[in-house]
Amino acid sequence: MENFTAYNPTTLHFGKGVLNQLGITINRFGKKVLLVYGKNSVKSNGLYDTIKHQLDSIGAEVYEYSGIKSNPVVQDVDAAAAIGRENSVDVILAVGGGSVIDSAKIISIAIPVEAPAWDFFERKMIPRTAVPLVAVLTLAATGTEMNQFAVLSNHETENKNGYGSPLLYPRHSFLDPQLTVTVPEDYTAFGIADLVAHCLEAYFGKGEDATLSDKLVFSIIREAIEYGPPLMNDLTNYELRAKIMYAATLALNGLTMYGRTSGDWGVHSIGHILSLLYDVPHGASLTVVYPAWLRLQRENLAHRIKFLGENVFGTGDVDLTIDRLEGFFRILGCPVRLSETKAGNVDPDEIFRVMVHNKAATFVHKLNVDDYREIIRMML
Repeated sequence: MENFTAYNPTTLHFGKGVLNQLGITINRFGKKVLLVYGKNSVKSNGLYDTIKHQLDSIGAEVYEYSGIKSNPVVQDVDAAAAIGRENSVDVILAVGGGSVIDSAKIISIAIPVEAPAWDFFERKMIPRTAVPLVAVLTLAATGTEMNQFAVLSNHETENKNGYGSPLLYPRHSFLDPQLTVTVPEDYTAFGIADLVAHCLEAYFGKGEDATLSDKLVFSIIREAIEYGPPLMNDLTNYELRAKIMYAATLALNGLTMYGRTSGDWGVHSIGHILSLLYDVPHGASLTVVYPAWLRLQRENLAHRIKFLGENVFGTGDVDLTIDRLEGFFRILGCPVRLSETKAGNVDPDEIFRVMVHNKAATFVHKLNVDDYREIIRMML
């Protein structure tokens, strides 16, 4: 087992009615609030009114930025940061799924500087301070509510990259599973797939003797397999929503990484290309890439795939393990080929070009250009 340091400063508020404490929590940081959210869902489902009531209860001065996209872009981050900077906000309140919270994380470090936010991603700047961030999660998927990472797209440079810093941890995150019951069927499925993918990225990382972390990976994936399909048949079931929401948080809050030096993250890196080019939802990109990636790695990682199969799918057969993971994604209703997405006509050569441009790769199991071509062939 590798040496590790455990650190997670986010206070998590989980369960029915936790938003009743939102105003009090915000008030600890100040009265001037930058409220960041997506498009119309927070208003149509009544959540916006609930949030405003909490902010009004403390006499908050609220500045808003709405319209964060499901595949978030750096241009929105720069525009929101300008509002926050101009009004010297005390705290950012992000209300939405992973895209909104990821955007708010970068906004939090962009407000204190007079430079484009993409400079952080290009390592031209290192953040020194951040505006406090409070998150209200409305989609169980990315785990961003309790970690230090964010992902953004920049269509001008043709990049979709991740960024991490301890300054990006939300100070508080509010998770009421009731807020996820209006999430549509497809994005519910994508969220379940996303949490499984996060577990696998850790599992195939560096540090194979992290036996307890492996067991946590297996338990979280089994939780998704046990409760994901019933949820797809009963989308308003609070208990099932709660189980998946909790699993998604644990899948990427650090627990599965203890005893490892890194995750692999190759599947995410390739999935980002599909989102960048064709606006494929993040979770859907992962269900397309993972079966192809595992088949590419079936010989190199046979022992790890076998161990996964024995503990999750009840088989030590490598090919059957991959088939059963792919089958689970199908049960959820997720695409497992690009042709099953809404990407439309795709150009394999364009995918290859942008993969090379982004240096789509892994931290552990390296890919070369021939691997790119083979994965693209298996994804189509």
